[in-house]
Amino acid sequence: MKHISTQELVALMQDAVDRCATFPVWPQGEAPGAIASPTVFQLEENHTGPSAFDRSVTGVRAPQITVYAPENPNGVGILVTPGGSYRRVVLDKEGSALAPFFNARGYTLFVMTYRLPGDGHTEGANAPLADVQRAMRTLRARAQEWQLDPERLGIMGFSAGGHAAASLGTRYAEKVYPVLDDIDGFSARPAFMALVYPVITMRAEIDHPGSRHELIGDTPAEQQIHHYSLEERADSNTPPTFLLHAVDDPAVKVENSVVMFSALRRLGVPVEMHLFEQGAHGFGIRDAQGLPAAVWPDLMMNWIETKV
Repeated sequence: MKHISTQELVALMQDAVDRCATFPVWPQGEAPGAIASPTVFQLEENHTGPSAFDRSVTGVRAPQITVYAPENPNGVGILVTPGGSYRRVVLDKEGSALAPFFNARGYTLFVMTYRLPGDGHTEGANAPLADVQRAMRTLRARAQEWQLDPERLGIMGFSAGGHAAASLGTRYAEKVYPVLDDIDGFSARPAFMALVYPVITMRAEIDHPGSRHELIGDTPAEQQIHHYSLEERADSNTPPTFLLHAVDDPAVKVENSVVMFSALRRLGVPVEMHLFEQGAHGFGIRDAQGLPAAVWPDLMMNWIETKV
């Protein structure tokens, strides 16, 4: 991928946002489990930078999916769960910024917001997984609307959103919300996972303290630690996985990707991992420019083409 300036990227993001469409994850708008939560939705402008496309949201009650559709769909759809330390969900840095590059190769992106585990929803720490399960089932049920193959739908997650994505890949069949309608009869298993500087484990020394606090608190029981440590939840049916991380990540230690790689390799699950010396945390598209890590979208798409 050629070097692109911040100004050029913002222009591409503007075009993508102008063409996108949004719909709710849940049929009533608000998730059923939100009834127990006192949280209030808030849009944060300029959270990840100074441009108009540095937005994030907190207090999600009614998760949404924003569709970035290509001119020539290749039949593959990717559900995207951006990061935010399980305290917020960023919309652009790990959302709309992806669209120009993935759309150019025919991929349809579905960037979603999801409820946060510490916001008091009925599902508690499983609220993000409930939203992501319902989202994947909805995409599968409606795949023909976007000229997609329902068997070629994967998930891409960043940071804490990587934990949400990997939760889907390892816990897709776990019942975390009541059946609502026919959509819930569809499988939530993604065809592949692409995890970018993901939070994976709750094990001390390599966990991400902020995500761990939001999910299981400061004095979790061993059962809680195990339940949300996704390298321990993987099995031979976990979908093929692509892992990407910077070795110098100061927030989510690279060992998160390493332990997931080791677990999947031991299980015989197809897995590919790319570690870059530099990149720190949250580089996405914009902050990878000028670094070797800037090639990551092409590496990921090349890998996906071999899997679906």
